[in-house]
Amino acid sequence: MDATSPRLLLAGGCLALLTTLSACSGSGGGSDSSSDEAAPMSGADSAVEDHAGRNAFSSAGGSTDESVAEAGAVDAVEAQQPALISTGTVSLRSDDVADTRFDVQKVADRYRGQVTDSETRTDQEGEVRDARLVLRVPSTEFTEAMDELEKVADLEASTSTSEDVTTQVVDTRVRIRVQRASIARIEELLQRAGSIRDVVAVEQQLTQRQERLNSLLRQQAYLADQTSMSTITVHVERADAARTEPEPVEAGFLSGLRAGWDGLTTVLLGLATVTGAVLPFVALGLLLGAPAWLLLRPVVRRRRAAA
Repeated sequence: MDATSPRLLLAGGCLALLTTLSACSGSGGGSDSSSDEAAPMSGADSAVEDHAGRNAFSSAGGSTDESVAEAGAVDAVEAQQPALISTGTVSLRSDDVADTRFDVQKVADRYRGQVTDSETRTDQEGEVRDARLVLRVPSTEFTEAMDELEKVADLEASTSTSEDVTTQVVDTRVRIRVQRASIARIEELLQRAGSIRDVVAVEQQLTQRQERLNSLLRQQAYLADQTSMSTITVHVERADAARTEPEPVEAGFLSGLRAGWDGLTTVLLGLATVTGAVLPFVALGLLLGAPAWLLLRPVVRRRRAAA
């Protein structure tokens, strides 16, 4: 037992040493292989990331409809008051058009509006015959302004219309939001573009989306102006103004024949007028001359006989 124990211990120690060496060599080889495989994997990851970025660029426009639908649902819930475009027309008749025109201006000032267009016509004496004014008043005061304008002078006609453009306003606002988000994504892709071809393609898409955004902004500004300010057109005409319309000019054989007949009628009418004016003097001359001729006739005969 005592002689074999040292041998067993020596054999166990050698086996442990061999095991440790083999473990160290195995771990060193494993780390080299893992480091060798790490480089190709990082390249694959970058390729996948680049491919994913291009897919995001190509699908940037395709996801617009879904974004519009989601944002539209949110804005539809947020919309509290309808957006209306109101227009009106008021026709008035007055003895003094200039005074009525001044009263219309006062109504516009009272409702914080303005006269954007005006037209005035006068007659041969220089007096105002009729006037036309275009007013812009706040949409919240449209009904009150129409009622007051109808009382400025004698009312002939009054019409008003209102168009609900709430859907257009919400849709335009949503599309502007989506376009801005799309432009932001395109700008990020432009910073990550690695070749000239990619840069040109991204810039082309960016230009198209910027043009769409500018068009939507112009549409939004127009809708905001039309829904915030209403348009009222006021026509004022003088009460005693004669409505004379020019006669159409005709041409052709019938028109010439009609003109000739009118001329002949005019000449005959003139001759008849002259005859009527001269006839009393002729009658008076005959009335006075007949007796004188009867008295002088024998004397004339005796003179002729003596001669």
